[in-house]
Amino acid sequence: MFSGIVEEMAILTGIEQEQENIHFTLRCSFTDELKIDQSIAHNGVCLTVVRIKDDTYTVTAMKETLKRSNLGLLQVGDRVNIERSMLMNGRLDGHIVQGHVDQTAKCINMEDADGSTYFTFEYPYNREMMQRGYFTVDKGSVTVNGVSLTVCEPTANSFKVAIIPYTRTNTNFAYITIGTVVNLEFDILGKYIARLNSLSTQTQG
Repeated sequence: MFSGIVEEMAILTGIEQEQENIHFTLRCSFTDELKIDQSIAHNGVCLTVVRIKDDTYTVTAMKETLKRSNLGLLQVGDRVNIERSMLMNGRLDGHIVQGHVDQTAKCINMEDADGSTYFTFEYPYNREMMQRGYFTVDKGSVTVNGVSLTVCEPTANSFKVAIIPYTRTNTNFAYITIGTVVNLEFDILGKYIARLNSLSTQTQG
């Protein structure tokens, strides 16, 4: 479980293909605090540490994860948003994030907001997925590349988020441009409500 508050950007130092899996090796400031089997969110994707060597660690992404996320687009040298799982005695500064990326979206617009920046993201419209809770609501929460954000001006297949200078400097929003593909995780509460509504409708039918 995560909060969507990115700790830092790790630098991708190695990519290794093994059948349909990809091993990603990264460097961050707290590698010496990590342990094998630990869960870390990478651009919002929960991955397990499988190897630690010197100042780097390695995680593995399987086919389904690569299909649903932007991890397969990463290249050596890229900066990846990372967050370790929440401490039970800590404050929940963002929102409840599972690290289970639902799909990708594309940045289609950026506009200045007197120091901050509005980013607009668009994703494929799918009525069935929307009925299962894969959508955004105004002032609701969404996770973009692992960053917990508040939704503005949602449509059936797009939304805006406002990024303050601190967030842009300290996450890979600094490298997002028009056309960049990002990971989305929709709010788990919306998914539960959508599922409950679906079951209620089926029962009444």
